[in-house]
Amino acid sequence: MTSKILRSILSVATVVLISSMLVVTGFLYSYFDGVQQTQLKTELNLAAKATEQLGIDYLESLNTDQYRLTWVAPDGTVIFDSEADPATMENHANREEIIEARTYDFGSSTRESSTMMEQTVYEAKSLEDGSVLRISINRATKLMLILGLLQPIGILLIVAIAVSALLARRMAKRVVEPLNNLNLEEPLENEAYEELSPLLHRIHSQQNKIEDQMHILKQKQDEFEQITDNMNEALVLLDRSDRILSINPSARRLFEVQEDCIGQDFLSVDRKQNIREALAQTKTTGHADFCSEIHGKDYQFDLSRIESEGRFLGTVLLAFDVTEQLHAQKQRQEFTANVSHELKTPLQSIIGSAELMENGVVKPEDVPRFVGHIRKEASRLVILIDDIIRLSQLDEQADMPHEDVSLKELATEVCETLSDAAKIKDVALNVEGDLGIIYGVRQLLYEVIYNLCDNAIKYNEKGGKVNIAIHQTPNAVQLKIQDTGIGIPYEHQEKVFNRFYRVDKSHSKQSGGTGLGLSIVKHAVQYHHGKIELDSEPNEGTTITITFDTQVHPL
Repeated sequence: MTSKILRSILSVATVVLISSMLVVTGFLYSYFDGVQQTQLKTELNLAAKATEQLGIDYLESLNTDQYRLTWVAPDGTVIFDSEADPATMENHANREEIIEARTYDFGSSTRESSTMMEQTVYEAKSLEDGSVLRISINRATKLMLILGLLQPIGILLIVAIAVSALLARRMAKRVVEPLNNLNLEEPLENEAYEELSPLLHRIHSQQNKIEDQMHILKQKQDEFEQITDNMNEALVLLDRSDRILSINPSARRLFEVQEDCIGQDFLSVDRKQNIREALAQTKTTGHADFCSEIHGKDYQFDLSRIESEGRFLGTVLLAFDVTEQLHAQKQRQEFTANVSHELKTPLQSIIGSAELMENGVVKPEDVPRFVGHIRKEASRLVILIDDIIRLSQLDEQADMPHEDVSLKELATEVCETLSDAAKIKDVALNVEGDLGIIYGVRQLLYEVIYNLCDNAIKYNEKGGKVNIAIHQTPNAVQLKIQDTGIGIPYEHQEKVFNRFYRVDKSHSKQSGGTGLGLSIVKHAVQYHHGKIELDSEPNEGTTITITFDTQVHPL
């Protein structure tokens, strides 16, 4: 700031000095020009009087080193000239000052020299006999005068600039010193310049806002630290270069690091390949997850991309201990498989006993009631066991035979199988669309269509409809099953694919449902890398849409 003030003062001083010199020079030139013209006229009047009385003898007797006198006859012929031979001079009748003198008694003119450095001033007076006496003098032009003054002006300018620089430096220091001594911590306590008062008040207001914001940020940071410090899950925040910004105690214990790891590259803390790949995937797709065993425990890692206004800022990593969940899931799978295999043999015995009863082993009056009940319950249990086995196979990703399957052919086959049930409910079945060829497990795909159509019939209104539509594109096959049934209440729609979940247990018992049909559908679709969507309105019907990606083959 001091240098700017110094330059400004020097610039102003220089401009003012030069301008002043030019103005003074112009005034002086004009003043002396007027004095000289007055002197010329005075000399001319004296010479004219003497010439009228004494004639050419007076002119020849003059010694005029400073002036030049010329006597011009009425016809313009030069009679006398103090510097040249009149005989060699041209006629002066057309000279400006001569014409003016004959017309107005006095005449004046100024002519520049060829070099523009000098000019000649002429004054003329008409005599009584009609002749004209002219006096002239050479003088320097304004340009010549300025050039002649360049040296003294230059010296004066240098001295003036030096003095101005000295004074400007002192002045700039005096101006800036109060600014340098401002107390910005307490802006309202300064008494520097009155003009700074609005700025200081603004600074004070900004400081108050910053303090409030810092207080809020500190509160949020404390809340964040308290929450993350008490989390059982491991939480790590990384910047865009994968350097650690924050790591909670659970994460420090998991990765066996101290608090001083802040700022380190996370890959130097955990060098596992799955972490490296997950970080790269998160930057590309925005999310990544994987399971990994650490210290004898199973952890689920979830990584998410952090963005602000479209810019990548970093990554948040969460690690959950899922050891118990995986163990419980494994136990459930083993239990389901074991129970299914253990129950299938005695259930076949129940069916055999029922057949004996039908053959007359039991009292005749009791046979119809027991036979119908045993066969019905035994058949339901067999179906239940088959469903459990099927789910167990899907959970364990069991190896099953794969082939090209037409969903339209399967849908037609399912409709033929369920035609009797549809007639009883007075429900119309319809299949339309493309062949829908996908590479998958025929039995699983058949059960998907069968279970969905079976439910669509069971929970339909009398006189209702079930429409099966297949649409095939180069990359996918879409299966849509739409009914006009009772629909599914909103609060149940997210749970209907869970195992053994029933919206209406009494209705399911009457209809013979096991509670596993939709769960089999869900797992069979997942097995084929498909996506299932449910759209249902109570009392209006349900639409289930399944999309299979034909570019990805099932396991």
